[in-house]
Order: sequence, then structure tokens, then C-alpha cells
Amino acid sequence: MTGRAAAEAVLRDVTLWAAALVRQFPELAEELAPVRRSPAGAAPAVPRPGDAGLLRQERREALLMEQRHGLAVPGHGAAPIRLHVSDCIRDVTDGVVELEEAVCARLGLPRPPRAGVTDRVRRVVGLLDAVAAHPDLARHVRDELRRMARRCARTLGAAEPVVRVAGRCPWCDSVSLRAFPDRRAVLCVNPACVCADPVCGCQDDPAYRHLWREDEWRELAAASGARAEEIEAAMDDTEETPC
Repeated sequence: MTGRAAAEAVLRDVTLWAAALVRQFPELAEELAPVRRSPAGAAPAVPRPGDAGLLRQERREALLMEQRHGLAVPGHGAAPIRLHVSDCIRDVTDGVVELEEAVCARLGLPRPPRAGVTDRVRRVVGLLDAVAAHPDLARHVRDELRRMARRCARTLGAAEPVVRVAGRCPWCDSVSLRAFPDRRAVLCVNPACVCADPVCGCQDDPAYRHLWREDEWRELAAASGARAEEIEAAMDDTEETPC
């Protein structure tokens, strides 16, 4: 792929992931608290010890979400809040603010005014012509939008994507290497695999899988028979429609 074609592909991916994020983020507000209706004839829930403290915590979380992000929690404030959803909202909100400010700073533009997440994302997309002149900035914008859109998708119930990697695990010699684009890491998914690193979690935790971060991919490729370019392609494959 030529440099021009690669740059165009990055910008195309930016628009795809931005559209996915704009579509998904508002849905998080609907997922923040479950529907409070009970099935007809269902007996009311019996309060358990400690529920009062949890309820107070959930109400504080609801108020925080409304104050910080302008998101009103559906239903009464006493409805149980899905904290993993609120964590996602907070992460994406902070991430979009930081991304837009970084883009404006790099382009020599004034600090952007306050706005909601979707409006900020649209403003970033509106700057793509200027961003295109800075390939490293364009890749950063793509990577951040992709990360946040994928986190939204997982929070809303989509499965984390997994891509098979050619070659054999250097530790267990099985064809069990998998790329996890959301984490930008390669893992050996063989439950019996144990590496030789005494501080690696796979030594004493059966649920832990040895993984290779981005700075280790070339070393992994050399040891496994895979190609570093294939690993990179697995991480950056955006031909699938973002969900």
C-alpha cells in the first residue's frame, strides 16, 4: 500500500469509527439504569442487608453522571445503576475531550468550547482535512476513536473481536495465538500454556493468559513463525463494519 493510499485508509477509518461512536454513545444513557418495571404478579424484591448503602452510592453516581456529562439516568434516581456503563461513559467522555483538545493544540487552533461528546466527535471529523497533513496525528485520532467505539460496543453487549494469528506459541508450541485488537495485544489462549517468566501471571493464575504487547510483536513473530506485518494488520483491520 502506497503512502497516499495508507493515509486515505486511515482517514476513512476515522470517519467509520466516529460514526459508530456518535451512534453508540447516546445508547449508553439508556443502559445506565435498568427498567424498573416488574413482571405482572411478581413479588416485590425483599431488601437485603447493605442495600441502603448501595442505594446511596448509586444515587451519588447518578447525580455525578448528570452533573458531569449531562446525562439524566432513566427512571427514578433510586434505580440500580450499572456501574460498568457509567465507567464507560466517563472514560469515553474524558477521552473525547482530551482528543479534541490535542487535535486543536496540534493544529494551532484555540481551545475548543465545551460541548457534548457527539458534538465534539463531529467537530474532530470536521477538521480531518487539516489533520490529514499530520499522518501521526491522523493515526492517533483513528486509534482513539476506534478504542472508544469498541469499548462502547462491548459495554452495549457486543463481543470483543478476536483474530487468529499464524504460527505457534513459543512457550507451548500450539497454534493458539490470537490477536485482541481492543487491547492491541497477542495472547496465547491455550489454558495449559505457562511461560518461563517468573513474574508473569500465567505462572500461578489459571485464568491468566500470557500476552505480547506491541513492542514485543517482532520478537514474537521471529519466535513463532508468524509475520509482524500480519499481526499489525490483525490489530488494524477495520474492514468489518463497526458495531
